[in-house]
Amino acid sequence: MFDDFVEHAAPTAGHSRGTAPLPQVQYEGYEPSPYDSEIHAELEHTGALDAPLPTANTPLFDLGRVQYTLPSPLVSLAVSSDVLAMALASNTIVLIELSHAEHVVTIPIPRKATELIIHKIFLDPSGRHLIITSTQGENWYLYRGWKKPRQLKSFKMVIESVAWNKAALLASTHSMSTREFLIGTRNGGIFEAVLDAGEDFFKSQERYLQLLFTLPEKYPVTGIKFDLFPPSDLRNALVVVTTPSRIYQFAGSPDRRSEEGGRVFSSLFAAYREITPKISELPGNLQYSELHFYTPNSDQALSLPKNLAWMTAPGIYHGTLNFDPNSDDHIDSTQLHPYPSFLPGTSPDTSQSPPEVPVSISLTEFHFILLYRDRIVGISTLNGKQTYEDAIPLRPNEVVRGLAADPVRKTYWAYTDQSIFELIVGNENRDVWQIYLAQQKFDIALRYAKTAGQRDSILSAQAHAFFDEGRYFQAAQCYSQCSAPFEEVALKFLDAGERDALRSYLISRLERTRKSDLTQRMMLATWLVEFYLSRCNELDNLCASELVTSDAENLQTQRAILEDDLRQFFDTYKSNLDKNVVYELIQGHGRTDMFLHYATAVGDFERVIAHWILEEQWTKAIDVLNRQTNPELYYRFGTVLTRQAPKEMIESWLKQPSLDPLRLIPSLLQLQHLPRDPLSPDHAVRYLSYVVFEQGDKSPMVHNLLVTFLATRLPRSSEEDGPLLNFLTSAPSDPMTGKPYYDLDYALRVCKRTGRIQSCVHIYSQMGLWENSVDLALEKGDLELAKENANKPEDDAPLQKKLWLKIARYVVQDKQDIKTAMQFLENTNILKIEDILPFFPDFVVIDDFKEEIAHALEGYSAHIDDLKREMDDATRTAESIKQDIAELKNRFVTIDAGERCSVCSQPLLTRQFYVFPCQHTFHADCLIGLAKEYLPTHALRRIITLQTELVKGGQKTNLDNAVSVTPNGHSRQAAQQRTLLSASFGSPVQNGSKAANLLGRNLLSAGDRLRDLIVPDALASVVSAPGWIPGMSGGKKVGVDKDIEKKVEKLRAELDDVLASSCPLCESVVAGLDKPFVKPGELDTTWTL
Repeated sequence: MFDDFVEHAAPTAGHSRGTAPLPQVQYEGYEPSPYDSEIHAELEHTGALDAPLPTANTPLFDLGRVQYTLPSPLVSLAVSSDVLAMALASNTIVLIELSHAEHVVTIPIPRKATELIIHKIFLDPSGRHLIITSTQGENWYLYRGWKKPRQLKSFKMVIESVAWNKAALLASTHSMSTREFLIGTRNGGIFEAVLDAGEDFFKSQERYLQLLFTLPEKYPVTGIKFDLFPPSDLRNALVVVTTPSRIYQFAGSPDRRSEEGGRVFSSLFAAYREITPKISELPGNLQYSELHFYTPNSDQALSLPKNLAWMTAPGIYHGTLNFDPNSDDHIDSTQLHPYPSFLPGTSPDTSQSPPEVPVSISLTEFHFILLYRDRIVGISTLNGKQTYEDAIPLRPNEVVRGLAADPVRKTYWAYTDQSIFELIVGNENRDVWQIYLAQQKFDIALRYAKTAGQRDSILSAQAHAFFDEGRYFQAAQCYSQCSAPFEEVALKFLDAGERDALRSYLISRLERTRKSDLTQRMMLATWLVEFYLSRCNELDNLCASELVTSDAENLQTQRAILEDDLRQFFDTYKSNLDKNVVYELIQGHGRTDMFLHYATAVGDFERVIAHWILEEQWTKAIDVLNRQTNPELYYRFGTVLTRQAPKEMIESWLKQPSLDPLRLIPSLLQLQHLPRDPLSPDHAVRYLSYVVFEQGDKSPMVHNLLVTFLATRLPRSSEEDGPLLNFLTSAPSDPMTGKPYYDLDYALRVCKRTGRIQSCVHIYSQMGLWENSVDLALEKGDLELAKENANKPEDDAPLQKKLWLKIARYVVQDKQDIKTAMQFLENTNILKIEDILPFFPDFVVIDDFKEEIAHALEGYSAHIDDLKREMDDATRTAESIKQDIAELKNRFVTIDAGERCSVCSQPLLTRQFYVFPCQHTFHADCLIGLAKEYLPTHALRRIITLQTELVKGGQKTNLDNAVSVTPNGHSRQAAQQRTLLSASFGSPVQNGSKAANLLGRNLLSAGDRLRDLIVPDALASVVSAPGWIPGMSGGKKVGVDKDIEKKVEKLRAELDDVLASSCPLCESVVAGLDKPFVKPGELDTTWTL
């Protein structure tokens, strides 16, 4: 701002007067002040440690010269909203905007110095409007931005003071109107006027000027100020007017409060024409005076002034403003501060000289600023003591003119006819806390304390004051916040017998002790527990005493509040207490309720549960168990609580799905021998069922225990066997084995021991012991159960019939009920009447089941008839097939004489051949060679077997034929034939046993080896019948054994059926679909380029 042009002068050695710095506070006692570390940490966090902070040696004010050369003597100066206006003797107005101090605007008034002498200038709070008044009564108006001022022709007066409408001017920054303002003149007149800088051809800047009031003594109006209040609704106004010796108060309601401005104060001042306003007079021979105000938050439009200062002949009249509409006097707490009579530089023998009246004054928040002819002085408004003094460095013949203050920005300026000085308010409130402390206004002093030491001094003094006044609780709070020695404070309260106040002090100290000071916090907390317990016992004794029956209700209320405080203390500071020490303290005072609360607060639920168990308060113990989260306590206290309160304990378990059922088995076993209430469900069964079906527990021990409880805890009646049987039938089973998780053998033993027959039957059936299950069901006499189990082995029909026979024997022999036996037969399709007839006695009368026998015989007769019809149908079918076969033998095919074999392409008629319906023709040997390639393995084995048999039979037949036909000359032909056959078949045929052995070995080889054993030429010669060649007569066989011939023919027919069952060419197409065109190992070169 303008500080760059201010030269700060060092205080003169002989003229500097200030308060001596206070000695440093020495911290002694329990610990240093807790505020040192807190403030230091806060400053480090905000970065304020790096910024310069006001210290005890920082001056309250600093006076510096402004580096600006005036072109002519300075007459008057005004500052507002950082706009500095100067009136020079050369009738020139100089305007400087302090935010841009390098730009200086000089505006001359079109008057010569001999024609116009400037008296004062007045600048509005917004810094836009400037009024210049002269001693000749001529007035000028200058608006910001104008190049020259304009004369106010109707303003024929010497203006001494102006009261601007601050609220309107600061609220409307773009308005060119001054709004209504008041003028105080030299002859005691008070005017209301409005100026408007807007350009209007038909109107001048002077909107109106009206005389409102004339002071009776017609003294100059040296100061005037008005305010509209309250800020929320400006319906009241207060006008303060001063003359050199009087101060007036005009209060009332303004006429109107429009936005455009107008006559506002006419009716307010008209009311005082008949009555006298509030007047305070301070007589003196001073011909001038000044009126100043201090307004907190002055940059806000609706802010109201707080203090006023009026310079008079006797001294400075000071007070606070009261804006109560119903008050007659709006200036409260008035004081007259005399001017200092002894100043530095004067000798003591002149100390009795009358005080010098300052040239000008100004008002800050805590000081009066007094401007003298050669120095400037600061006096505290709080105690009237001088706190600042500085000499003004004057040039020769330089005359001090006055002080000016910026009412919005709170800057202060002193000026002479040749220089301008800025009075910088640097550390004005440095010693305010000391003043309030001396006045024992401790709360206000704390607001202005800046350091931990200052705050500590205030709190210490306040604590001593409270203690001396007997306000021990307030003293305890203050002592806890200052650095007073802990031992000293504690002894003071103990000596005074104020244990409650000491308890409050200890609590406050505990709250302010650092968390890292574990030992101190534990000592304080333990001592407080002792105080609380002792006080509780005292109140118990007082409540039980008969002497204070009238106050019993109050004491009980006090005791309840104290107990609540102790519980809250336990909850808050449980981490600062040693559990064992606190337990001993509580038990020593016999406070069971506090014992339980503290144990609950620290999470020591084991002690709480053990206490309630000792007191046999089972429900309360279970409630505590439910509130904690440690599962080990369920296992530890489960046995006793389950035995005493089974329902509540089981409910607690059901709310904790994380519990291990195996560890709860000892607790569940407590219920095994307890008497059962028939009207309530079995709680052990309820929990185990929840574990098995809801939680899906697979432990065999849990399942076995549930079987045990269901078998032993339920009454032994057939109606009550349902739950056990339901569990056995619906119990989950192991998906790997399909068996239930419970042990079947154990369940069977338990059910047998408890007489659960139905359950035993079901277990037998699950074990696969169907006969045992049916026998047991029949032993019990439960026929339906026996039937149900007899039907279960569905995949074993003989066993199922055996089981039904057992049931039938039971019905017939044991019950000896013929009708029931007959009904029994109707319910099953497995048994017939003949199955159960052996069970009837030998001499039984058949009248009861004669009808059933008749029905059975009728059924058999019908069945025989059906069988006969089926046999007849089979016979007819066989005859038809024989006829078809016979017709097939007579079937023929006509072929051409030149027909060729489909394999070798040789003439077909040269040797034995086959013709198929598909018109394919083959030689016999070609057919055999082709068929063996696609026939399956079993057919190949059959062909080899037939080949072996036919070769054996063929040799024998040929030999007989040769001997019988030509006994004398053809033995060689027979040998020749054998040789040919031997050559055809190779080595396997030469020796029958050798061939059989070789064939047996080869049957085990693969299909290729089997194919190698088949010799097409040999088979072709064997298959062909003698005498088949046309033109050759076979003749009649002589001496041939007919049985052997029949056998050979049969073998030939079978071999013929195997070979000629289908065309090999057609069949090979279907059989070779999955075979490659190129066989493995075969090299195909047809595609080679």
